[in-house]
Amino acid sequence: MSLIVGVDDYSSESDVIIIPSALDFVSQDEMLTPLGRLDKYVASENIFNRQMVARSLLDTLKAVSEDERDCIGVLERVGRLADDSEPSVRAELMEQVPHIAIFCQENRPSIPFAFSKYLLPIVVRYLADQNNQVRKTSQAALLVLLEQELIERGDIETLVCPVLVDLTAPDSNDDVKTEAMAIICKMAPMVGKDITERLFLPRFCEMCCDCRMFHVRKVCAANFGDICSVVGGEATEELLLPRFFQLCSDNVWGVRKACAECFMTVSSSTSQEVRRTKLSSLFISLISDPSRWVRQAAFQSLGQFISTFASPNSVGQYFREGEEEKPLNLDTTDPSLSANTDDSQRRGDDSPVRTNGNHVEGCLQQDCISNHAQGDHSEGEDGGFCRTEEEMGVMDVAEQGGGEQTAEALDNIPEQELYNSFHFWRLPIAEMDLDMELLQQGEMVPEEPPCYVSSSQGKAKASAPVLDRKQLEELIENLEPHIDDPDVKAQVDVLTAALRATTMDSNLEDAFLEPRDSQGGNHYDNPFGVEMNCRVVMRNSTLQMHHGDDSELSDSSFSPEDEKKSKHQDVIPQALLDQYLSMTDPSRAQTVDMEIAKHCAYSLPGVAMTLGRQNWHCLRDTYETLASDMQWKVRRTLAFSIHELALILGDQLTAADLVPVFNGFLKDLDEVRVGVLKHLYHFLKLLHQDTRRKYLYQLQEFLVTDNSRNWRFRSELAEQLVLLLELYSGQDVYDYLRPLAFSLCLDRVSSVRWTSYKLVSEIIRKVASCQALLADFLSELVEKFCHSPKWSGRQAFAFICQLAIEDDCVSLEQFSEHLLAPLLQLASDPVANVRVLLAKTIRQSLLEREYFLHSANSHQEALEQTLVALQMDLDKDVKYFASVHPGSTRLSEDAMSTTSSTY
Repeated sequence: MSLIVGVDDYSSESDVIIIPSALDFVSQDEMLTPLGRLDKYVASENIFNRQMVARSLLDTLKAVSEDERDCIGVLERVGRLADDSEPSVRAELMEQVPHIAIFCQENRPSIPFAFSKYLLPIVVRYLADQNNQVRKTSQAALLVLLEQELIERGDIETLVCPVLVDLTAPDSNDDVKTEAMAIICKMAPMVGKDITERLFLPRFCEMCCDCRMFHVRKVCAANFGDICSVVGGEATEELLLPRFFQLCSDNVWGVRKACAECFMTVSSSTSQEVRRTKLSSLFISLISDPSRWVRQAAFQSLGQFISTFASPNSVGQYFREGEEEKPLNLDTTDPSLSANTDDSQRRGDDSPVRTNGNHVEGCLQQDCISNHAQGDHSEGEDGGFCRTEEEMGVMDVAEQGGGEQTAEALDNIPEQELYNSFHFWRLPIAEMDLDMELLQQGEMVPEEPPCYVSSSQGKAKASAPVLDRKQLEELIENLEPHIDDPDVKAQVDVLTAALRATTMDSNLEDAFLEPRDSQGGNHYDNPFGVEMNCRVVMRNSTLQMHHGDDSELSDSSFSPEDEKKSKHQDVIPQALLDQYLSMTDPSRAQTVDMEIAKHCAYSLPGVAMTLGRQNWHCLRDTYETLASDMQWKVRRTLAFSIHELALILGDQLTAADLVPVFNGFLKDLDEVRVGVLKHLYHFLKLLHQDTRRKYLYQLQEFLVTDNSRNWRFRSELAEQLVLLLELYSGQDVYDYLRPLAFSLCLDRVSSVRWTSYKLVSEIIRKVASCQALLADFLSELVEKFCHSPKWSGRQAFAFICQLAIEDDCVSLEQFSEHLLAPLLQLASDPVANVRVLLAKTIRQSLLEREYFLHSANSHQEALEQTLVALQMDLDKDVKYFASVHPGSTRLSEDAMSTTSSTY
């Protein structure tokens, strides 16, 4: 029966008088055939009736689907409806076309070619309709039809594409032209390279230069990357790039902004040579654009554009086994020290300035690429304080013959490795950039030679002379009269930082480095020693420990040229890297985007992947600056990606540079902590076992949140703990994860408890290989839960038993020895929900195992007696689950239904 309810006769007062009642009117409609009713209301003068006709076309088709002639008749009447003068009727019809097309496709044998003959011409015609609503609905319908692959390829090429090309002709209506070009751009990925290149590409290139309508150019710019991806590299470089250059210099900022937003996609379609020689300079022009909105979009796309330079030979993944990483353990006592040796001299002169929130002279203030030399000197070195004692020590070594040791070290390096960047920066350089004349005037050089200490491994290893506080104060005092000299000012800043840093060494020596001996102290004490309240101080002090104990890493304060060298690489154009590093400059937030640091943090793993771990020294300071950013959203972004960055950098750089940042995030806001928690397993998995074990004590801190109602945080912790079980020994799991698991099992939120039951069952599996641990763990489980005064605890015990059996977490013999008897005692529990779960566990889990069905089994009788008692229970649900085996009710389905409410 058709859904059409006619009200045509109510269109005038005389009609209302003629019709005796609405019931008579409906009965007349019921006497008509579906086609008869369609004919009646298609010609109705009432707009509502004609809209209802369009809306009910699919139902009418279904009603006559068994008769091919009637189906064709319905489709023919659609053509009449398509000529309706009322736009709302035409729009309603177009909304129904995709549904009708799907019906025609499903019933293709009955009505072949129905869609292409009757419906598609209407869709194409409506693309040029005078009414905006009709055009919009036809455009949406066309895209749906293309996505669903309901239009034959031949029809696309002969019926659809020519119409769209005509609609984008120069003399076409402006609005129609813009909309048609947008449809062409969206269609290109669907129709493929051949059709796009033959039919769409010439008109697209023409529209990119449309001088009259900037809206058309903006559409072309916004979709430029998609067109490039479809037509491929050759057509992109020959035909499209010249147009892209024109759009990037368009006089309308919205067009240039659209170009910046799609830059990465365009770059992905070109060769490395074009990317490096042409697109890089073009992108720099967008970063330097007069419009703030263009600069904002360009900086947001900068990291993505840099990632297009990545190649298997430059991302550095081969360095784990490659020869570049082999020298990192040369002559070091701690692996974390050697991971940062390639930029040991870099953290010096402008670090204290950076931490005070200011910039050294010559800071990059404009976006012009011509100023990038100064930009190198101002790229946010907040990791300071860690080189100062080394640098001062090298001054002494340089004046007392330390250069001879350098020459001796170079003799031991193979010739092919002599100019390796690692070795170049690894050894002290005798020629200092400091003003030695000032040093002599101030009598700053100690007369007594420095003393050297041996390493913990007993090897003779030169250590940098360490200046005490008094000597540092004297140095600062002697330099202050010359503070107007920028170089002297930089040296004073370094010395001031060193003076502050000397107070941190003694307290933080064991904060993050791996223990150097196995003697003394409880292994289960806090592995991180001193608790730090200030994350910034903690990170900077940690960096000092990583770099401040090795004399061979030391160097003097750097000139701007030396600073630039430390950030040089050959993977991407240096100008792009300079601009990326400048994203942490506070002035950028004021002149470009308040969230520019967040965009920098978001794209940093991709940039690091592109540069490769051999060039991590270019990004290290930027990463540390972002990690201490005042905006928690920036730190949160880094927290969510730190595990990916660790995978890129490898274990040594991770231990040296990421672990301190990770430790800071652990003490941050919940919004940041959740990032490291979400991927806690993935990060800890990449660490050495000794370093990984230090985090066991801190896991309990995740139970404390800023908001106690943040139950998802605790749920995530339970899920991560399940994964962490594989990283630790059974003893460590028992000592550290067991208390967490039991605490989470008592959480007031049911979903947290349910995940925690899984955690407890997996702990049982982990400790099952050690009888003593298993016995202790199961004994505590029984005591805390089976004998709990709260019914939810006793119910949890039944859940855990069921999980342990179904997931084979423990052998049936061990289960029977430790858990079966306490479990069966729940048959007399006063709470019906507990007895229901016990009945399910016996029926669905225990009696499914042959072990418990064997007549020789000593536990069979106890199981049968308990089951009989449950079958006679007064509660009908207990009786039901004990008597039958409901196949549809499994553990995963009852878990949430039988637990208590969420709160």
